[in-house]
Amino acid sequence: MPALSSNGRSPMEISKPQPATPPDAPKRWHNPLMVPLKPVAARLRIGLGIAFFVLFVAVWALVTLGGMVSPTFLADPITMLQQGVTLFTEYNFALDIGMTVMRVLSGFVLAAAIAVPLCIMMGAFKTWEAFLESFVSFCRYLPASAFVPLLILWAGIGELQKILVIFIGSFFQIVLMVVTVSSARRDLVEAAYTLGCSNRSIVRRVLGWAWTYVIVAELIGSESGIGHVIVDSQALLNTGKIIFGIIVIGLIGLLSDYLFKRVNRRLFAWS
Repeated sequence: MPALSSNGRSPMEISKPQPATPPDAPKRWHNPLMVPLKPVAARLRIGLGIAFFVLFVAVWALVTLGGMVSPTFLADPITMLQQGVTLFTEYNFALDIGMTVMRVLSGFVLAAAIAVPLCIMMGAFKTWEAFLESFVSFCRYLPASAFVPLLILWAGIGELQKILVIFIGSFFQIVLMVVTVSSARRDLVEAAYTLGCSNRSIVRRVLGWAWTYVIVAELIGSESGIGHVIVDSQALLNTGKIIFGIIVIGLIGLLSDYLFKRVNRRLFAWS
């Protein structure tokens, strides 16, 4: 039996090498704003959004007021604001905005009135989907602007032609969105049958609600142009008015986003 040392351990145990302690890993600095998929607080989100526009306007002012770009090609922010005030005070621009919104809503409502029932049928009944899917897939690649010559020939250059252009541009996008009613859970449909619902009430009460959610999502981000103002300003090389018209388009889009997001949260608080 080997002799024990003064601490009670054998010489073999004393001579046995001990595993080396790994060195501490170097600490890496992580940017708290650049963590993938990390939620952003509401105030920070608003602040970052405002910061982008401030930076954008600052670069725009630097390029234009600094003389890097000719005013003929790009007006500076101050001139753009002055031209915008002129549009409202001298050219009744508010009426132009109202007419644009009216045309957009008219074309979109017309497209939704036809597309939504059609899509509910396609989503609910596979025979309708098989019958129409190829046609819809073909037409959705056709830009609405390609139909303008035909629409001028058929409907002239009045209000009907403008509404029809918006109708064509909206119809197939609505179809692609609303047809997702086909993803409704089958067990919900079976439960509705168990409760005594007919095929018609299944479409109306169970599957029919799907289009409401998708239509609200589709309306988020919908926007239009103040066309004749931009075209007239282009003819006069008035880039200030052109830019102001583009900004109005963006503001209308932001407003519609906000309104329909509020509607979406109120109607579908669980989503």
